[in-house]
Amino acid sequence: VQLQASGGGLVQAGDSLRLSCAASGRTFSGGSVGWFRQAPGKEREFVSGIRWSDSNTRYADSVKGRFTISRDNAKNTVGLQMNSLKPEDTAVYYCAATFRGMIYSSWFQERLYSYWGQGTQVTVSS
Repeated sequence: VQLQASGGGLVQAGDSLRLSCAASGRTFSGGSVGWFRQAPGKEREFVSGIRWSDSNTRYADSVKGRFTISRDNAKNTVGLQMNSLKPEDTAVYYCAATFRGMIYSSWFQERLYSYWGQGTQVTVSS
């Protein structure tokens, strides 16, 4: 499975961006897709995830109410709509996939994701 993340850019605080994660080689069916981000000088952290079987979603507290994750079965893509962006959202965003149906704290465990995209830069200016 190859993952391609896209949609990053430079925006101002309060603006919106939509990231997309496209998979090739295999569908997401039966598994889960997550978005992580890594800001300069910080560890990579979980942002959001979606379980393919039932569209169950999970969000980090820092993005709840502002970010929305969704899937497109036909295109085999996962989107991350990011609204009300803040400077602290500045980071490289990565999509990751696993054939597991993630539950509870497993969402946050990077080691459980087998496939990773290359990352897309999101910069939010104040």
